[in-house]
Amino acid sequence: MRVVVRDNFCSIPTVKIKICGITNLEDALMAVEAGADALGFVFFKGSSRSVAPETAAAIIRALPPFIQTVGLFVNEELPVVNSVADGCGLDLIQLHGEESPAFCDAVQRRVIKAFRVKDSTVLDEMAAYQVAGYLLDAWSPVAHGGTGTTFNWDIASRTAVSRRIILAGGLTPENVAGAIAAVTPYAVDVSSGVERVPGIKDSTKLFDFVQAVRRSESSVQL
Repeated sequence: MRVVVRDNFCSIPTVKIKICGITNLEDALMAVEAGADALGFVFFKGSSRSVAPETAAAIIRALPPFIQTVGLFVNEELPVVNSVADGCGLDLIQLHGEESPAFCDAVQRRVIKAFRVKDSTVLDEMAAYQVAGYLLDAWSPVAHGGTGTTFNWDIASRTAVSRRIILAGGLTPENVAGAIAAVTPYAVDVSSGVERVPGIKDSTKLFDFVQAVRRSESSVQL
């Protein structure tokens, strides 16, 4: 993990934790209690974790302050993205499709652009985007995310030194510490790795995941 040195003061950057695929208030509050920094709501109807905007809005209204909320969209029309963001009170938008840099610029929220990593050519693709964060997920010919599979973390580590990388794809309580050590990401994003079934979180896995992330930070020797 990177150590930041400022005027003889060493600090270990805290890895942010995003729990994605939230579909109900119980799971949302459990994720917050576990220590999540952000919650993700999927507005792609093709996902088993899809949630209606009205449901997401009700969950978000019940959250404590200082928790970031992220709306996930796949090749959605721009007016719909902005309308749902306003109606739900979302903090950020996460785009998982083939959205262009111009589309990202037109979104009325900070944007996280997702990239599916097949090989190192993804690094050239990322260069065209100027967004708040870059989410790297496993490549799939049929799915835009949520596959529960990992990818070559070496590719992610090559860009984590210059970009805010959000690492996703097959993360679990068992492998997230190794992923952080390999990549030093800005944040980690998990969905299927902390679920009982798609769309329903498992409390033990959720708390174990967060604790694994925090232990990975405290183990760094200065």
